[in-house]
Amino acid sequence: MSTMHKKCVLFVGFVFMLLCTLSLQAQTLVFSNLTWNVRNGTGGPGPNNWSSNNAWVDSNGYLHLKITYVNGVWYCPEVSTTTRLGFGQYWFYVIGDVDTLDPNVVLGLFNYPNPEAGPDGTNEIDIEFSRWGSTSSGASNASYSVWPNILGPNETSLDYTFSLGSGNYSTHGFVWKNNRIFFQSGYGHYKTYPYPIMSWLFTPPDYSTRIPQHTLPVHINLWLVDGNPPMDGNEVEVIIKRFYFTPQALLKDCSSGWIEEDLYQEEDLYQEEDCYQEEDFCQEEEIFQGNEW
Repeated sequence: MSTMHKKCVLFVGFVFMLLCTLSLQAQTLVFSNLTWNVRNGTGGPGPNNWSSNNAWVDSNGYLHLKITYVNGVWYCPEVSTTTRLGFGQYWFYVIGDVDTLDPNVVLGLFNYPNPEAGPDGTNEIDIEFSRWGSTSSGASNASYSVWPNILGPNETSLDYTFSLGSGNYSTHGFVWKNNRIFFQSGYGHYKTYPYPIMSWLFTPPDYSTRIPQHTLPVHINLWLVDGNPPMDGNEVEVIIKRFYFTPQALLKDCSSGWIEEDLYQEEDLYQEEDCYQEEDFCQEEEIFQGNEW
């Protein structure tokens, strides 16, 4: 091989590696002080087509998730943290009409196992909004679910129905401990849930089997039931204003759940006014800007 040919081969190889590196870099985003993988390709749930073009962070730091229709194909978004999180409290500040999503649309806020934690069907904590394809007026539109620590047992779920009225701000989350999980949803964007929608305390006697015991990535996705398009034919967008996580070490136990210890440094706090639009409930509250744990 001539020297010139070798140089050309090396140059082409370098360009290929550079393009691959840039491509990999383009598959992540930073949201709420965490780095998130952005999904591309095809597969479940659904199955669906997933595109990194359908998840982005705006100038306010809000995460946008959008189902789009491009050249005859429906595309969905999913993001997941590169960091695995464990026992503690999780909050998602949601902007969108998640109570009236198209029957074929699902918004998921959940922990999901990587291969080290376990296979599909285990080690999952879900908050989901969907009618699962049903057009019945009595169909539930939300659920909390916990998948067991091992294969075999079925998941445990609570389905419920709620309405946001004329507002579209809501907070959803859970406290995860080794022997219990406490789910909460509320109107507005508050960490204390002063205007509750629903709550569920899951305390199985066989908690070491029924409750995940491994650190897990956090996932957020917006997808289509069985890959079917929205019944109304419209694209769908939901915004996640913030995600917060407080590890167990910074929480103290209470009879009704957990609350945060007052252990935050001053620079980790900021003032923010959040409103529940329907009732015009407003307050200023100190909010912890979550770091990686």
